[in-house]
Amino acid sequence: MLEFDVAVLGGGPAGTHAALAAASAGLRVALFDENPRADSRADARVLGASNLTTFFSHPVWSVTTGYRIDAAGPDGPTQSLARALIVACGTTDRVVPFEGWTTPGVIGLAAASMLLKSPVKLPGDSLVAGCGPLIAAIAATAIEAGCRIAAIADLAGTADWARKLPAMAARPDLLLQGLGWWQTIRRAGTLRYARHSLVRVEPEGKRLRATLAPCDAAGRMIDAKPSFVLADRIIVSHGLCPATEMTRLLRARHRYSSDAGGWIVAADEHGRTSRALLYVAGDAAGAAGAAAAEIHGTLAGLACASDLCGTDAGRVRPRIELLRRKHRRAARFGRAMGKLMALRPALEGLRPETIVCRCEGVTRSEIDAACDAGATDMNQLKAWTRCGMGECQGRICGDIAGDLLMLRTGAASREQIGYFTGRTPLRPVTVEALTGNFLYEDIAIPNAAPL
Repeated sequence: MLEFDVAVLGGGPAGTHAALAAASAGLRVALFDENPRADSRADARVLGASNLTTFFSHPVWSVTTGYRIDAAGPDGPTQSLARALIVACGTTDRVVPFEGWTTPGVIGLAAASMLLKSPVKLPGDSLVAGCGPLIAAIAATAIEAGCRIAAIADLAGTADWARKLPAMAARPDLLLQGLGWWQTIRRAGTLRYARHSLVRVEPEGKRLRATLAPCDAAGRMIDAKPSFVLADRIIVSHGLCPATEMTRLLRARHRYSSDAGGWIVAADEHGRTSRALLYVAGDAAGAAGAAAAEIHGTLAGLACASDLCGTDAGRVRPRIELLRRKHRRAARFGRAMGKLMALRPALEGLRPETIVCRCEGVTRSEIDAACDAGATDMNQLKAWTRCGMGECQGRICGDIAGDLLMLRTGAASREQIGYFTGRTPLRPVTVEALTGNFLYEDIAIPNAAPL
């Protein structure tokens, strides 16, 4: 069993900066991530930092209240014990279901990003649909990589974007980056369907036919003529949901905020949660973007170091105050973008036969039937329909199922119906990954029981 002062779960901007801050205080820090390397500008610094042990390509599948971390690595399972835990697991893509969203060729933002990073250029035309700045980011990235974007279907209108300009002005560098994305899109001649919702995808020969319906600010279809786009693939993003499966497993307190992405960990400005020596860094405390996540990670790492080492508050207070101001400024921008990605109250138009939980094939009609039979909270719904019991453990379907449950039961809030309880394994893991390499001669055979 490996022992550390601090374990950081997540190698993104928040996690790497939290790990660096804790390690700089002389603490023994372990950084876990399922990816082969850290996904942030701090990558080189992380690898060279003292008192820091990295476990890349190590998906964490279990965390206990005593901060024991079980991970599956390339060379077999690892078990570690930490005095404190910093959770920086980022976000999960949100795709609001529509008719035909499980059709081959319809992909989410993360999948599209991985394909664009591959050496093979995406052939044919793509349609990008959804809401928020990420649809512009992925479209511009694809165009710069030599791909063709047939059109963009944006749930927001020009006026919706304009209302966010005062908040966006807090970070002119990020504002200029966003404007650059839209300039790239315009130069490519890509059509933009503002205030349009993707409502149907169906195969047409070897291509996909997408139906785009005009909608209001809440995403509800209005009585107007739909548009049709033919594409080879359809990239969909309806924003990001904070990844809270680990903090839910550890029974930390959570709260619901639609503007922040959904269920988020209740934490103070430094990431301290309701559990002793459990911290959250970055978007799990509310989606606010990579720039804010880096700063929040440093704040969480410093708070953890202070709590473990008793750091002189007077000595670090000026630095912490500066970081707080920077974080508020960056978060103001990120949260304004978060409001553009907020889940819209238009799910009543979802057809009964539409699949909500892809892992278990649970449809909207099955969710409604469970509600009508008496299910009033998320875990009752899970037990009666298996929604959320598949490989993703509710990361994809939980947000949508929660809104459907609230709509059907007439609950006053998402807090009233709750969320799926965290369960292990947190990630799909094979038996081989848990057992590692061994010979049968290595298996200890117990002595026979006395007769």
